[in-house]
Amino acid sequence: MGHPSLRVAVVIGTRPESIKMMPVIDALKAQADQLETIVIATAQHRQMLDQVLSLFHITPDIDLDLMRPQQTLADLTARVLHMMDVTLRDLRPALLLVQGDTTTVLAASLAAFYLKIPVGHIEAGLRSHNIYNPFPEEANRCLTSQLTAMHFAPTPLARQTLLHAGIPHDKIVVTGNTVVDTLQALLRKPFTFHNSPLAHIPFDNHRVVLVTSHRRESWGQELHNICLALQELVERFSDVLVVYPVHLNPHVRQTVMSVLGGTERICLTEPLDYCTFLNLMARAHVILTDSGGIQEEAPTLHKPLLVLRQLTERPEAFHAGLAKVVGTSRAAIVAEASRLLTDPEAYRAMSCGTNPYGDGCASERIAEVICRWARGDSPLLAPEAEFNPFEERDPLGDPVRTIGLTTHVTAALV
Repeated sequence: MGHPSLRVAVVIGTRPESIKMMPVIDALKAQADQLETIVIATAQHRQMLDQVLSLFHITPDIDLDLMRPQQTLADLTARVLHMMDVTLRDLRPALLLVQGDTTTVLAASLAAFYLKIPVGHIEAGLRSHNIYNPFPEEANRCLTSQLTAMHFAPTPLARQTLLHAGIPHDKIVVTGNTVVDTLQALLRKPFTFHNSPLAHIPFDNHRVVLVTSHRRESWGQELHNICLALQELVERFSDVLVVYPVHLNPHVRQTVMSVLGGTERICLTEPLDYCTFLNLMARAHVILTDSGGIQEEAPTLHKPLLVLRQLTERPEAFHAGLAKVVGTSRAAIVAEASRLLTDPEAYRAMSCGTNPYGDGCASERIAEVICRWARGDSPLLAPEAEFNPFEERDPLGDPVRTIGLTTHVTAALV
């Protein structure tokens, strides 16, 4: 008789989680002889989560449907904690997999901890070192690390961060980021803008500046500054077309619509399905964002990236010269975007280079690690099989070079 399958529960709550978890779910299900995979959706973000589930033809085994109108962080945390406790008591998985830094991640990990169910944290080790920026994500990921048994770090730098925090070396595996797996799979599919929600946008003869901004720390005056910078850019450059899919949050929509609504060559759209958005990123000339995930996706697509935040927990692209942290100052945004729109050498420098975030094999590595963990194999993954785009290793497998753990906005630009 063969060994019984190890039950692995995978929890997703938001669109970014599901985008990054879909290839992991596929990789786990490909190991059906060793693993039984159960997908749980908290539906922390109902509509945007459903977009991705539909795209990947995934039906959760359990859908908790926890989103409520105007939900507070405390309300959502309490609901996820309670319902994940009930669900995990019933399922009794051998492992719970979480991804990223959402409220779903923290509350689900805490529920598993209370039941002494090991947690595997995908995209572990990201830090801004400012507990309120991004909020609440920085606290979520720091707290989740303390509850985690297996840390799937996306980059060597993320592993360094975990080691600095006292996480044992043998509990960390560098996998690459699973979003690269997702992008590579989706970009192989045929796509045309003529059959998309962007069919009405006049892309021809325009350089597209793609913008997203929705973080809590940008609400109010900071987002207002960003909008004024976009107005100035289209005034300066007659061939620039700004496309801005506007987040559903009313704090975001009120500011963006009031400042930018009706502005020539600024196209405000509803949130896009991920396949359309991905192809829009590939069509863009420059990307401006405060999103975490897009900071990984833009370098994967070789698109120059300006980060609309004061600091980032994803500095690898900055160190590779593929991104720049510019903050939310109108002057800084206009200056850096103008440089990319007028200086071909500056543009080339930020659009070429090795992707520091992954090679498309992260999900396969994660599935292999879990199978090895289930069998009691050690190490969790051979050092030479880990993702490591740049750094040489010493004989013990530790990174030879050390670089800073955080990238802040340039002071002169604030």
